[in-house]
Amino acid sequence: MTYQINWDMDSVFPGGSSSSALRKKMDSLVNKKTAYEEAVHNWNWTEDKPDYIKLAEILKMQEELSNGLSESMTFTRGLLSADVTDKKAAVLTNELGELASELNSVNTVVTKKLVAMPDNEWDELLKKEPFKAVSFVLTEQREQGNELLSEKEEALINALSNDGFRGWGDHYNSLVATVTIPFQEKDGSITHLSAGQAQNQMESHPDTNVRHQVLKDWEEAWSEKTSLFADTLNRLAGFRLANYKAHGVEDYLKRPLEYNRMKKETLDTMWDTITANKGMVKDYLDRKAKLLGLDKLSWSDVEAPLSVGDYTARTYSYDEAARFILENFKKFSGEMASLAETAFEERWIEAEDRPGKRPGGYCANLPESGQSRIFMTFSGSTNEVSTLAHELGHAFHSHVMRDLPVLNRRYAMNVAETASTFAEMLISDATVREASDKAEKINLLDSKISRAATMFMNIHARFLFETRFYEERKKGLVSDERLNELMLDAQKEAYKESLNVYHPTFWASKLHFYNTGVPFYNFPYTFGFLFSLGIYARSLEEGKAFEEKYIALLRDTASMTTEELAQKHLGVDLTKPDFWQAAIDTIQTDIQQFMELTEEYI
Repeated sequence: MTYQINWDMDSVFPGGSSSSALRKKMDSLVNKKTAYEEAVHNWNWTEDKPDYIKLAEILKMQEELSNGLSESMTFTRGLLSADVTDKKAAVLTNELGELASELNSVNTVVTKKLVAMPDNEWDELLKKEPFKAVSFVLTEQREQGNELLSEKEEALINALSNDGFRGWGDHYNSLVATVTIPFQEKDGSITHLSAGQAQNQMESHPDTNVRHQVLKDWEEAWSEKTSLFADTLNRLAGFRLANYKAHGVEDYLKRPLEYNRMKKETLDTMWDTITANKGMVKDYLDRKAKLLGLDKLSWSDVEAPLSVGDYTARTYSYDEAARFILENFKKFSGEMASLAETAFEERWIEAEDRPGKRPGGYCANLPESGQSRIFMTFSGSTNEVSTLAHELGHAFHSHVMRDLPVLNRRYAMNVAETASTFAEMLISDATVREASDKAEKINLLDSKISRAATMFMNIHARFLFETRFYEERKKGLVSDERLNELMLDAQKEAYKESLNVYHPTFWASKLHFYNTGVPFYNFPYTFGFLFSLGIYARSLEEGKAFEEKYIALLRDTASMTTEELAQKHLGVDLTKPDFWQAAIDTIQTDIQQFMELTEEYI
């Protein structure tokens, strides 16, 4: 079957950023928000006992507004991702952001009223439906609500954040739209690539010299605007720190850990165990450098394809990638394969390699349509096949939770990466198993291990950079020159000095540092990667019988803490190094095999 490489947005709201259906939807959300606000202000728990019917109605209204906003925001942000010059989509996204801000203010009132309930009344409330089903989330909301300011103060912060905090995030997207990178084609002509296109060339082009040149031009392109990016990053962090301080929060990691429902002890244990095992990854990077004929790897070589022996790195057409993913998903889970087939057939995926797209990839939920939308730039490399599988894993995670209350579907980023990384592993392992000869197996193992190197080194560098940046930002603005220094130092430390060319402007070009929805958009990736390794190991042991258990785990991801989830479904303690070491050992096995297979080529 032939699949289209562009997504279908008209089935959500026809007409793109000029959609009259979208405008009608947005107007209805405004009206519903007004009704919701009135219901919230009129509700008093002392007058609503013992059935709490009004509170149940309020939660239902909250759910409808949340779904409607999510549907609309996924649409407008998708339009802007696919065409960074779509100014109408940018305006609509901002308008929806303002509505979300107003809704947050009303939600704050709900939380404060829940906080005011006496403990004995609260305990009685949670024994009743529909509250019992979402008791974990409601209790979490009530506990965190103790730090809230007055209603007026919270409303003011929400209102100011739209043009302040979220406005700076939008500003970053506008800046990225102005960045192009020159690229010399085979015929000698120069074309100007979007950031997404250039990133693919920098990481996946088979010619080492081309990759190095793209990295050099990439650095120059972002360096021309580092003062603007530094302003943006400083203001985002400054707003966040001021907001934390107003709520009595001094530790900038408190909110990220709360959001990810995990303990600082778990995070520290994970990084400490990784650091203790980085020697094996450094050995792999050193071996890869020799195989590429280099003394040391450049930043752009870490994920680059190898060409060992007579083997040339395989490329896939979009249809070939789709068929390969469907075939291997089906070996583990018929439901997973069915969902992926629906995504391909119903055009949930925007994958075309063309100018004007933003860099990176993501999967976003359409709760009212019961669908997802996946964004990426596909140019045929093995890594991009894995990325496509990764995003389909996110879609599957949303799929298996669709019948749950909306409060029980709001899983955090660290466990969000579980299903995506699991799906990616299914595909990367399949490519290694099906290798036609030794040279191909080496190249596919390299692709798989380079992913682990990214999780252990690249993501760690981001975490180190961001923690040090926030420490300095507490004292004042941090210059672009200093940001370059912080990034360079973090990369050298994280990579154990194993590279000879680094990427000091990475802080400017990486969207994740500018994400206004999730602070510290880094360590959850590594957590999800290693957590998935543990789950994947179980799936190999139990085979098809594990599918049901896997789906049960995914369905629980928003209903308990991370540590509780691991204990319930895997029987492990995440605050101890044992689990992390066992997961890392599976990478050690791959590296040992890679080192043995490549010995004759150096």
